[in-house]
Amino acid sequence: MANRIKCIALSALVLPGLGQLYRGSRVKGGVMLLLDNIFLLGGLFVGLRSAGKLIAAGQQGLTPEQVLAAIQVDAPYVKWLLGAFMILWAYGVVDAAFFKGDN
Repeated sequence: MANRIKCIALSALVLPGLGQLYRGSRVKGGVMLLLDNIFLLGGLFVGLRSAGKLIAAGQQGLTPEQVLAAIQVDAPYVKWLLGAFMILWAYGVVDAAFFKGDN
């Protein structure tokens, strides 16, 4: 039981895929770590790239609604990247809790 709690904590609080590595599934854990980094860093990169333009727009006195609309126009796929990260995160927590590894 304590082993399961450690795996859930690693996957939920630290990074999805670490719980799988801890339980002994190296391939699944490695693939999850790779995909998590791609989704998360890709979403952050695209979001921050558009934020530079929006900081300048914010200094021009735009309302928050106008700034959010500009983000959605500038980077519409950020939601998909971050949504994919959240789905993979949820899968990692469930899988770490119920996966029967070598340990």
